[in-house]
Amino acid sequence: MKKLILFGLILCKTAFTFAQSTKAPAYPLITHDPYFSIWSNSDNLNASPTKHWTGTDHSLIGMLKVDGQTYRFLGALSTNYSSILPAGDEVNYTAKYTETTPSEDWMNPNFDDKQWKNGLAPFGNVRGTSKTLWLTNDIWVRREFTLDNLNFKEPILKLQHDDDVKVYLNGDLIYTAGCCAGKFLYLPMSNEMKSKLKKGKNVLAIHVKNTGGEALLDAGIVEKAINPAETSIQLATQKSVKLNATQTIYEFTCGKTDLTLTFTSPLLINELDILARPVSYISAKVKANDGKQHAVQLYLGASTDIATNTTAQVVKAEKYNSSHLSILKAGTEEQAILKKRGDDLRIDWGYMYVATKTGANVKQSISNTPVNPFQSTGTELSSGKRLVLNTIVDMGKITSSQKEQVIMLGYDDLYAIQYFGQNLRPWWNNNGTTSIESQLDLASKEYDSIIKKCEVINATIYNDALNAGGEKYAKLCELAYRQSIAAHKLLKSSTGETLFLSKENFSNGSINTVDVTYPSAPLFLAYNPELMRGMLNGIFYYSESGKWAKPFPAHDLGTYPLANGQTYGEDMPVEECGNMMILAAAICKAEGNNDYAKKHWDVMKIWADFLTKEGFDPANQLCTDDFAGHLARNINLSVKAIVALETFTQLAKEMGETAIYQKYDAITKGFVTKWIEMAKDGDHYALTFDKKGTWSQKYNLVWDKVLNLNYFPKEVFDTEVKYYLTKQNEFGLPLDSRATYTKSDWVIWTSVLTNNDKDFQALVNPMFEYAVKTNSRVPISDWHETKTGKMVGFQARSVVGGYYMKVLEQKLKNK
Repeated sequence: MKKLILFGLILCKTAFTFAQSTKAPAYPLITHDPYFSIWSNSDNLNASPTKHWTGTDHSLIGMLKVDGQTYRFLGALSTNYSSILPAGDEVNYTAKYTETTPSEDWMNPNFDDKQWKNGLAPFGNVRGTSKTLWLTNDIWVRREFTLDNLNFKEPILKLQHDDDVKVYLNGDLIYTAGCCAGKFLYLPMSNEMKSKLKKGKNVLAIHVKNTGGEALLDAGIVEKAINPAETSIQLATQKSVKLNATQTIYEFTCGKTDLTLTFTSPLLINELDILARPVSYISAKVKANDGKQHAVQLYLGASTDIATNTTAQVVKAEKYNSSHLSILKAGTEEQAILKKRGDDLRIDWGYMYVATKTGANVKQSISNTPVNPFQSTGTELSSGKRLVLNTIVDMGKITSSQKEQVIMLGYDDLYAIQYFGQNLRPWWNNNGTTSIESQLDLASKEYDSIIKKCEVINATIYNDALNAGGEKYAKLCELAYRQSIAAHKLLKSSTGETLFLSKENFSNGSINTVDVTYPSAPLFLAYNPELMRGMLNGIFYYSESGKWAKPFPAHDLGTYPLANGQTYGEDMPVEECGNMMILAAAICKAEGNNDYAKKHWDVMKIWADFLTKEGFDPANQLCTDDFAGHLARNINLSVKAIVALETFTQLAKEMGETAIYQKYDAITKGFVTKWIEMAKDGDHYALTFDKKGTWSQKYNLVWDKVLNLNYFPKEVFDTEVKYYLTKQNEFGLPLDSRATYTKSDWVIWTSVLTNNDKDFQALVNPMFEYAVKTNSRVPISDWHETKTGKMVGFQARSVVGGYYMKVLEQKLKNK
């Protein structure tokens, strides 16, 4: 064991030799699961508010007071609004509405709406949000309100709509838009619009047309609240930022002191109890930079927005001591456990925690503002909206010797997932007998040892990727590590099976989507196949229990966090069937035995039969690239079916199922021969069997190589790679001939089809350039334009775990 630790520390030193100041689209700070996830979207940590991966402010503020002067090094003040006319997230106001087309003057102040219905806002069909159910195509809403004065400077229309909207104020059109706004828009009102507001009676009239899917309408009028001036606070000077697998490390100068600020989320992929513990560390190491002595105080403020879905929700907060810790706790008053499902949502149940070691030098408080807390005591609060949990630590006299203070952030979600009707607790409290205080206490006591373990993981991740694909590839893998893991929730089913359930972030919010699991797989296959099992177990259960009766797997288990059965509107038969079979076989390869396939052999035989009938020449259907639309006779999807049958054939052979092996070996070899003949399009292979002059990345071929199946001739790989290298743009290889966008995870898979480092780098390096040059400042998007480097859609998704395909190839070479 000592040799292993020593080796890990040596590797860590090697890793930091290569690591320079890091550039990333967004920087992970606190990363645990789809709800407890805080990022910085700017290169300078103090240039903007920290945010949840959805883009909503989850504010952390950090300051250092040096000899009386305060420096802000972390975060920035969020914009606050005061209401002129509250929207439904603050007050469930009553408005008149109709779903029947009214007369043309319906928006005028004097229109007679007595025959209209009364309804509480918000209006729509969104579970957990809508107060008045709206299921038709159109809704017309009139909201009458009275203004006692017009003493506001810059009113702002606060609007949420799904889909097309027209907004009238006192009869005049002031805003129109197509599509939808899934969260509130804050739309400044021009002087002309402002002039339409009157003292006394006013009418806000809105028409929304729902063109499909969710329906929603809510509106109000606000103005920016005046924040207390930060006149006495200076910005710390950021010198560098470095990012590794488990940490983001900043260097600052704060006057005559230097600050090293480290965010550590100990996602130890080989130690699930620690990975599942919902506690992150913020370490502040301070030393003098002028050889003198300085009085230093440290401040951390954490917004209670971290425990809410919207800023209008009322929270309760408290401070107390437990064991050797001083603790601040906050959560919503409502505690609507597992009541909402969807994509652009944040958790509003359970409790956030800020904790540090108790001492006379530690002061904690709860307030409604973080502005210069060193100079303002404020009023102690226990409930309200947008509160701040304040921690001030007097670090004493600082010299050239570094002094460290550690503050922990934790989250107890009480119940994490609803799994086929049963509310499941998180992994760390599976039996309901473990308290979050005990987890905070363990995290504090084990800090030094956990940091060492993180350093070993950091070094392992970097050096494995460096050896497999070079420095730029290694940095991509570092960038992907926390994002991929934190897009999942780890727990156990009632029968004790591991569940590692993804959220399809900024796509549609599905839980445990099979074609999101598929691209995410390489990271988990390479480092902990038990997590890979946890990504498949629920889908296998769904079919084997009879709850899903079709001869192919489901697309998903529901919409996060409710895993009660598929909610996606359409099946992906060949896609999901191929994914499950390939990944089950990959688990067996990684573990060195076929136990997992044996456990699920009966349903896999059904799926193999389905692929034999339907997989080679797929019907008009969606694949994982569903954003590109339906496609019949998809050649890359055909590859997936063939490779899935390859894996099934190999498993049958190894398991002594001779008859099955002989049958499917013949079928698969026949498919390969036929595929080569039908897909050939001169110097490459086409997009579909019936459309020559097209092309696509055949990323599904990678498993034939990585799993050492070798059914496809080497010439197929070489032919495709040679052609791909003629199609690249500045930021990578397009997905196919239909558009110039790409998927970075698939490009990495495609790069593994190469047979030399030069070609590998030619395909991978543009992905690195995209990561460091894109102006899409979100947790890295896997779907971007190859000509501009801008994201097209998706962000913070687990699929970046697919960047580890080259690492996986190296690890499986000798298995």
